[in-house]
Amino acid sequence: MEIENHASSPAIVEPPTRVAKFAIGQVVKHRIHPFRGVIFDVDPVFANTEEWLSSIPPEVRPRRDQPFYHLLAENSQTTYVAYVSEQNLLPDDSGKPVSHPQVPHFFKELKRDHYVSRDRALH
Repeated sequence: MEIENHASSPAIVEPPTRVAKFAIGQVVKHRIHPFRGVIFDVDPVFANTEEWLSSIPPEVRPRRDQPFYHLLAENSQTTYVAYVSEQNLLPDDSGKPVSHPQVPHFFKELKRDHYVSRDRALH
């Protein structure tokens, strides 16, 4: 009779999850590209498609093991939703509101550099 020794089985190692540097409602800007936005969701690590990640040139491709932020974003021409790694964001302390048309869906008002979240309880 054989006895299995589970202690010697290799453990599944998950990448360490870091605490997000930015918060939902915070206004941020991209470190390189000329756009800014308000965070409406956070993924603790990369949670988009491989196709999306591989479309970024390797020399500027972000690491997967960091928070990624969903932004209601704007640039000088348009508004859109962006998915940005923490390493590419900086706080935007301009105090200016984000003009994305979905901002009122998620947030009540801008107080300094943060939007106040709406109470979106399910009914």
